[in-house]
Amino acid sequence: MRLKPLETLSPRQAEISDRITSRRGGTRGPFLVWLRSPELCERVEALGAFCRFESALPLRLRELSLLIAARHFDAQYSWNAHVDKAADAGVDRAALERLARREDPAFTDPDEQLLYQFATEVLTEHFVRDETFAAGLAAFGEQGLVDLIGSLGNFSMLAMLLNTFQVDLQKDRTGPFPDISGFTRVGPVSNGAPSA
Repeated sequence: MRLKPLETLSPRQAEISDRITSRRGGTRGPFLVWLRSPELCERVEALGAFCRFESALPLRLRELSLLIAARHFDAQYSWNAHVDKAADAGVDRAALERLARREDPAFTDPDEQLLYQFATEVLTEHFVRDETFAAGLAAFGEQGLVDLIGSLGNFSMLAMLLNTFQVDLQKDRTGPFPDISGFTRVGPVSNGAPSA
């Protein structure tokens, strides 16, 4: 990680860290960076908890939205932390492996394919086609779409933080993306982003 470990915590940092640990089983990964700004950390953690645990979307689609944002931003830590959770929630692991390779994941579940289409349009084109919006509204409802956009925003912010501060991968996991080595792009990008 690009920042040195926090040697001591202020009373406010300790309070927030204790709250995170009680909810998430530990203060690790991105929270070790966000604690440098305790008030932001508290708000980001609350938003992230809502997006992961309380969103109107079913768990399977919440986890999938996180992985789509993680792959879009090459956030290996997020991917590693959630790929098994998504598979356990019912997302096809083979489709997730294709997504990790930047291939068409070809989700067989219509809701997953629609969420992928919707999220990909937002993240790559910055707009959503009328047909995609109408299909998303019919499938997920108004609250589901609002929660999806909030989740994509939250998970994108998470990805940018992880990569900017080079938060170390989990000790028991390797990099999941064939076009990324450490925090460097080693292959071409097919979503319009420039290669390094």
